[in-house]
Amino acid sequence: MLGLVALVGAPNVGKSTIFNRMVGQRSSIVEDTPGVTRDRLYGTGEWLTKKFRVVDTGGVEIKNAPFQTEIRAQVQIAIEEADVIVFVVDGKMGLSGDDKAVARMLYQSGKPVILAVNKIDNIEMVADSSEFYALGLGDPLVVSGAHGIGIGDLLDKIISLLPNKEETEYPDSIAFSFIGRPNVGKSSLTNAILGENRVIVNSLAGTTRDSIDTPFSSELGNFVAIDTAGLVKRGRIYESIDKYAALRAMRAIDRSQVAVLVIDAEKGILDQDRHVAGYALEAKKAIVIVVNKWDEAPKGMMQQEFEEEIRTRFKFLSFAKVIFCSAKTGRNVQAILPAVKEAYEAASRRIGTSILNQIIQDAQQMNPTPEFNHGRLKIVFASQVSVNPPTFVCFCNDPKFAHFSYTRYLENRLRESFDFTGTPLHIIYRQRT
Repeated sequence: MLGLVALVGAPNVGKSTIFNRMVGQRSSIVEDTPGVTRDRLYGTGEWLTKKFRVVDTGGVEIKNAPFQTEIRAQVQIAIEEADVIVFVVDGKMGLSGDDKAVARMLYQSGKPVILAVNKIDNIEMVADSSEFYALGLGDPLVVSGAHGIGIGDLLDKIISLLPNKEETEYPDSIAFSFIGRPNVGKSSLTNAILGENRVIVNSLAGTTRDSIDTPFSSELGNFVAIDTAGLVKRGRIYESIDKYAALRAMRAIDRSQVAVLVIDAEKGILDQDRHVAGYALEAKKAIVIVVNKWDEAPKGMMQQEFEEEIRTRFKFLSFAKVIFCSAKTGRNVQAILPAVKEAYEAASRRIGTSILNQIIQDAQQMNPTPEFNHGRLKIVFASQVSVNPPTFVCFCNDPKFAHFSYTRYLENRLRESFDFTGTPLHIIYRQRT
């Protein structure tokens, strides 16, 4: 399980800038992926081969709440959930009363705290950071998120404090998580699959606040159902408890091999559904789309019509199978497990090197690469380097000649040749030496 690092501090101290430095491009979907709602609130950082989750608590918003209440909520979230807390202060503005209030809360939390004095852009300003020793949180680290100064030292300190977390392992089992916005029926689907009420179900949105693992067996094999709290879109997180739920759901996705995106047929497709799907795609998980509450869908709505809307709104999930069901009546719930297994097997599929290269060469002959960046891409050799998701490295004359449309073309050719239903594919270009 990935450790969690939380950035806390008053607004405008530069938390988001440091966040972006930590996660780089790893937390955002690639630019050529259409239709994905991006959210920089969460991300994955990596330093010295160790990965960790990063959350910018500055994204927490409490409606009509006093300023101090908002800061307190941010800090409380970090105290409850984070393994390491980075307390960011403004080196230009100096020590403030809000900084002292936050420091008192962190000092009593017992969690590892790193004090980062931000916006120190030159050596003359280092002396100004000495006043922050008064917070009693140890030696402050001088950084500049804008210029990258001291970020390496900050990451070194984070890595040294992160605990070695052991993930609960389920050998020979397929772990899948139900994800989606609140009250779409994730817990009800879990119960319908299990055939017994082992997860609390309530008509109120957001009843499930933590992730619940339920191992079980069927004629298809061994599975682990991970029921997660609903993900709430940034800007609508008004209660800190909903933020806990979002963090735990992210961790559940990390531990899953297949993410089952649940959509409410009665309410239709919302932008938040695309936002939730973006989390799973960002984590490169195999995905199944389940339209729940089909018995409550608007009268006259046909499955084909609804699926066409899904394909239009979720173009980035064109590989995912769509299942219509009702947890309430049990209709077609039995189709979920086979789809989960199919997606898992597709994500675990390997292609022989000789066959892969034949497909790539045939694709280039049928559709020559377009001119891009003053050159044409020429792939001379390809190899599958990993699974979950299937990842292919194409050795070429120059990666900068690869246009995203041609990458999509190669992906389609691979899907035509092999069954990759339910899993994203990852194609990487490297210059042949």
